[in-house]
Amino acid sequence: MLVTGVCIPIMAAWNSRLGSELGSPWAAAFILFVLGSIVCGIAMIFLGLPKHDWFSATPLYYAGGLVVSLYILGITWTAPRIGVANAVFFVLLGQIASAALIDQFGAFGALKSSLTTTRIIGIAFMLVGTFLARRIA
Repeated sequence: MLVTGVCIPIMAAWNSRLGSELGSPWAAAFILFVLGSIVCGIAMIFLGLPKHDWFSATPLYYAGGLVVSLYILGITWTAPRIGVANAVFFVLLGQIASAALIDQFGAFGALKSSLTTTRIIGIAFMLVGTFLARRIA
């Protein structure tokens, strides 16, 4: 997951540049999803296709595709305007806060984990850090 975390800002920078060069964040996002779909398709061919019906899961869980589309479009549009670091800081802050709430309530079948004072302070520090990083930039 650390490597994935390292790749997120790189992807944001590349996709924001692609969107700028193409003149459309929509086109950049579409290309990203086409290439990603090809990679996932190749992986499924080599690793084996799922053995059960692809559309038998809870309908809500398919909405993850909509959420990732909003993320890709958002980061592609926002990063050229406020910078990759600022865009990623806000994404990270939102991820930490929403992940803490999901864990607190065990939402969507997640492992339940209490929102402790330490976690709340950590989220507050991230908010302050994001503010300071934006002020310095």
